[in-house]
Amino acid sequence: MIKARSRTVCLSAVAILLLFPALLINLGLHTFIDDEAIRSLVALEMKLSGNYITPTLNGEYYYNKPPLYNWFLLIFFTLAGQFNEYTARIATVFCLLGYAATIFYYSRKHFDFKTAVLNAFALITCGRILFWDSMLGLIDIGFSWAIFTSFMVIYHRFIKGNYWALFLLSYLLTALGFLMKGLPAVVFQGFTLLAFFVYQKRFWKLFSIQHIAGGLLFVIIVGSYYLIYNEYNSLSNVFTTLFTESSRRTAVRFGIERTVLHLFTFPFEMIYHFLPWSLFIFYLIRKDILKILQKNEFITYNLLIFFANILVYWTSVEVFPRYLLMHAPLLFSVFLYLHQINENENSITFRIIDRFLLIVLTIIAIASFAPLFLPQTQNASFLILKTGSIGLALLIITFLYQRWKAERLLLIVLFLLVFRIEFNWFVLPDRNANDLGDECRRTSMEIGKTFADQPLYLYKETQLQTTNSFYLTNTRQSIVRKDTLGDKPLYILDPAKYSAVPYEKMGELKLRHDTLIFHIVKLK
Repeated sequence: MIKARSRTVCLSAVAILLLFPALLINLGLHTFIDDEAIRSLVALEMKLSGNYITPTLNGEYYYNKPPLYNWFLLIFFTLAGQFNEYTARIATVFCLLGYAATIFYYSRKHFDFKTAVLNAFALITCGRILFWDSMLGLIDIGFSWAIFTSFMVIYHRFIKGNYWALFLLSYLLTALGFLMKGLPAVVFQGFTLLAFFVYQKRFWKLFSIQHIAGGLLFVIIVGSYYLIYNEYNSLSNVFTTLFTESSRRTAVRFGIERTVLHLFTFPFEMIYHFLPWSLFIFYLIRKDILKILQKNEFITYNLLIFFANILVYWTSVEVFPRYLLMHAPLLFSVFLYLHQINENENSITFRIIDRFLLIVLTIIAIASFAPLFLPQTQNASFLILKTGSIGLALLIITFLYQRWKAERLLLIVLFLLVFRIEFNWFVLPDRNANDLGDECRRTSMEIGKTFADQPLYLYKETQLQTTNSFYLTNTRQSIVRKDTLGDKPLYILDPAKYSAVPYEKMGELKLRHDTLIFHIVKLK
């Protein structure tokens, strides 16, 4: 028993150490995608304008998101002394590690040390986060951290009968979520409280003084911000835009046919995005599943809250997996709970999943030597050393997977983190070299330097992509604003839209999408 505990602690420590190269190597290499550029550009324009209350994009008021995450980014940009991809994404890594630590903290109250560690690492190493969202400077991981913490506060304060703390803390977290992403935070809070209190036959508590106090705290926090906002800009467009942002992904916009199709495809898409841990969904297929789930109140709560909140996304057509990151630990805890039961029973489902994972690990371990032979990786530095070390590490982990049965899931965590390091070394540089975004970044920075000391405007309704706009603004340290009059000396112009306008071409910008090119022009 002591030896098994020691092995668990050692493997957990190795996993923590691997997090740093796995999450940080080449983190700032590839160009911002559109949403990353929006978050960073809004923060940059706050700094340049000195206005930290009313977010702007190209100098125009930006209503889609409240400013809390932009303030958060500004802290990292200020500490680092530079606005760039690496710093924006470090903020994401910080939120991810904080989120994982929160999962461990609450899981430890209900599970043994190993299961709590696995639940935390399951979030970090699920495919969607490990190979996508952890590498992007987006709002979603930070927002999901706040919402998941609210889920946990509601449950743990409820079982202690501390309703004051339950409502005040959960509404504080909801206010923070609202100031990051708007109305979804309120929807999560409402559905969670309603589902849980009805299930617990405490519906009347939703009309208590404690709940009223929590709601008032939310109103005070959010209302205080908008009272200050109103001093700078009218509120007439703010809440309309926030509501539109939250409701535009429904059947009203996309029609019944696409909505019905989405209802069928959604579960399979999510299983794909959250592999390998989503494989454990097959443990739900057994006759006595309800009886097993009901034996553990915390597991029952997680499933209840999952289903209470997932329906909004299940019925919304345009849903990205990053919108669901607050749901992942709820399900992962259920899966790990069921995995332990099936492992103890040596069930046929457990044996099939275990054998399948071994086969997949073996294939990937062998395939990890591929960079030695691929033409696009031949110029990588220390190619043989990097490939050899990764391949050997993955083969050793695969071998240990067969020997250390009690530690197999932790070994999968190590395997995934090591594989991410190889991904950082070989896939990210190749992806960046073949991405239009790199040309977008290069030309934007070149134009920014060339015209650093000259006023530069967007010509009338020219819609510059936010990625270009960020690099231009950051290089020039000046906001690129729209000018509707067309009477300024230097413009960024869409030649397809304004082909009839006489101008002298001074340079060109390559855009991230559709191989479009905008011109830098002097009007004639």
